[in-house]
Order: sequence, then C-alpha cells, then structure tokens
Amino acid sequence: MNPRPEVKSDPRRSLPAVDRLVRDLEASGGELPVWARREAARQVLDAERARLGDAAADLTAAASEEELIARALARAADLARPHPQRVVNATGIILHTNLGRAPLAPEAARAVEIAARTYGDLEFDLVTGSRGHRSAATEEKLRLLSGAGGALVVNNNAAAVLLVLAGLAQGRAAVVSRGELVEIGGSFRVPEIIASAGVRLIEVGTTNRTHLRDYEAAISQDTALLLKVHRSNFALRGFVAEASLAELAALAGAHGLPLAEDLGSGTLLDLSERGLPLESWAPGRLAGGAGIVCFSGDKLLGGPQAGIILTRCAEVADRLRRHPLARALRIDKLSLAALDWTLSAHLEGRAERDIPVLRQLLAAPDDLRRRAAALAERLSACEGFRAEAHVETDRGYAGGGSLPDHALASWVVRIEASVGAARLAARLRAGRPPVLARVRDERLILDVRTLLDGDEDAVVRALLAALR
Repeated sequence: MNPRPEVKSDPRRSLPAVDRLVRDLEASGGELPVWARREAARQVLDAERARLGDAAADLTAAASEEELIARALARAADLARPHPQRVVNATGIILHTNLGRAPLAPEAARAVEIAARTYGDLEFDLVTGSRGHRSAATEEKLRLLSGAGGALVVNNNAAAVLLVLAGLAQGRAAVVSRGELVEIGGSFRVPEIIASAGVRLIEVGTTNRTHLRDYEAAISQDTALLLKVHRSNFALRGFVAEASLAELAALAGAHGLPLAEDLGSGTLLDLSERGLPLESWAPGRLAGGAGIVCFSGDKLLGGPQAGIILTRCAEVADRLRRHPLARALRIDKLSLAALDWTLSAHLEGRAERDIPVLRQLLAAPDDLRRRAAALAERLSACEGFRAEAHVETDRGYAGGGSLPDHALASWVVRIEASVGAARLAARLRAGRPPVLARVRDERLILDVRTLLDGDEDAVVRALLAALR
C-alpha cells in the first residue's frame, strides 16, 4: 500500500491577524498615530502573504513576529512623516524638479504663512467694499516689470499654455515646429496639451531643421496662431535650423495671427551680462515680437508654482481671463501671496540679493570655493569622520527644464570613504533631514552651490551619522 503523500502546511497560516500586529506595535511604536500603525500592519502582512504565496520562491517559513513588527514600525513612521519633508540639496541642481524646484525666500514664506492663517482681501476691494479681482495687484506688478500690455496668472505653466491655446485657438489649428514638440518631466507632452485644448496640431519642418517657409506653407484659413516652444530640457546641435522669433513675428503679423511662445522658464531680469542666455528674459521675448509669452513662476523667477502669461495687448489677457477654463486653472491664495512678494522684490531691486534661486545662479566661483573649503575643513576636523574630504572644481546646472545647455562652474567637496559612495549616499538619504548628493566614479560629491543658509550643519551631522 502506497504511503499517503506528505502535506505541507501553508506558512501563511502562521501570520498574525492585523489587529494582533497592531496591538504588538503599541509597545514599540505607541507614539505613532493609530491610523499609521494599522495601515502599516496591513501592508506588511499583505506583502508577507504575497511573498509566501510566490510558488517560484524558495520559501520555508514566514517571517518572525519580531521581524514583522520591525517592518511595520518602519512603514508606520514613513506613513506618518509629513510630506513633503525637508531635504538638503547638495546635488548642484538648483531647480531640481523632484525636490520642489525653487525654494522660497524666507520673506515669501512669511507672506504665505500670513495668508494661510488669517483672512485677507483676496477678492475684496477695500475702497469700494465690493468684490475685487484676486490677482489684479500681482498682475499690475507683472506689467510694470515686463512692459506687457496685459498679464494673467494661473496655477502652473502647463495651465498657462492650455489656457492660451483654448482661449485663442479652440476648434482651429496651431502651427508648431516638429523640433519643438517636446516632452518634459511628468510626461507633459506639447502635442497632448494642444489636443486637450481642442486645437488641431499642424506640424512643420523636421526634427532638426524648420524654416520660415515651412510655417508659411502651413498657414490656412483654419490657422488660429503660431506657437513657439522652448526646448526646456535638451539642445539641438549640428545640422540644425530654426526660424527666429523676429521672423515668426513678421510672418504672424502679415497674416493677422497671434504668435505665442511657451518659454517654459523665464526671468524678469536681463541677466545676459551675468552669463545667462538672453532668450530666458521674458520681457525681451515680448519686445522681440512674441504676442504672448508663458513661463513658470517656480523656476528662474524664483517664486512659487505659478503659470505667468504676458501679452502685448491688454485685450488678449482680458479675453483669456473671461474663458471658462480660467477659473479652473486659477492660482490659489498661498501661491499668490508668495508670487506677489517675489515680484515686489524684483520691483524694489532686491531680487538678486533676497531670492535664493538668483543667489545660487549668480554665485561667484570664489565664494563657492571658500564655502567648499570651509565645509571640507570642518568635516576633516570632526572626531569620527572616517573619510577623506577633497575640494575640487565641478559643474552644476539650473535644472527644472531651464537652461539645458548652460553649465555653471562650481566647487564641490568630494568624499572618499571605505563604506563606498553608493552605500554612503543611501545612508544620507535615510537621515533626518535627508541629504541628497551626487555619486560619480565611486565618490560622493557635495556641491555647495545648492546648500541653503545653515545646511552645512545638517550635512556635517548627516555624514558623521552615516559613517558610524
């Protein structure tokens, strides 16, 4: 008689119930919110059940209850942590999209705080006692800074482009060079924005070469506008050609069409003598022939997330303001407060001194060298710093879809440690606050250009903890 085959018990049966694991967490993580402990317990148990149910895995037993508790505590702490949390940016990328782009000036943050915790005259005219326009004062500052005939503020630059297209070309066609049909971070694609606005895209030219005659041949009775898009995060080199802004403006004028430019990232200061490309100066694009210019508030401008629309004619801005989408895309009061402060700093001549992004962009190499040397000396003097710190030159970038072909000479601290650069970087990311650096050639690179005031203290503490 054949023996009965052995039946292995399912290891998933040994896992505790969610409520039991939550109770077990009380002793070790009682300070964590109940909701976080409960959700962490559920997630950890679900993950363990999935692992044990994987037929391809070599599994013998479920994780111990102590291990499950440790995992759940780590996950609960992660769930309960404020988001976004502060990080220290030592990458050298000033407008790091994944790190929130432009940090606000302390005074701009104070303006946000006041707007957040008090009532304000957001849409109230204190003189007449009647309803007012929420961004009228801010838009007046934009007109003063840019010389624009009209201005409009929405919640981000994608919204600005969408509103311009929907307001001026919905149901008709927009002509765009194939070399400008870009995709930027977050899968933002120009063709999809055009389609979402109810506008028919007319592509002209080729990827690398588009001539004025290509635009002219594509214009028809169905054409509503010409659109020029800045290649925010890449550059074309070699056998390339494109129509200039002045040429497009003359062509648009000859056909009675508006010329809109999605600048992506723009400044309200002419910084060309300080090394920044002249094309980043938004008022210069208006003066050069664009009828509408759109750009972000949280990039080179150094303010909060916002979409800024400048128009040569006030009537165009008024038309966009009356479009139904304008309300759906409007800027919120907190961003408006920060933007208003940022524009005031420009008007009062304080922008280069008081706005962090501009300070970082325009930092003198000698100042960066001194900061890097001071940080390296401070680290080397610390007891427990089991590594070597070297000061050297390097390059940083504006980032955030800004100035893709414009490198910034910088100074960095290169860390060599036996633990290895990748592992050291991971430990720094796990610290509080996390410190983000670059890894290159098995070395950890700390770029001082993007360190804010007081960040050196956090870098020193984080490195000492990571090297223990």
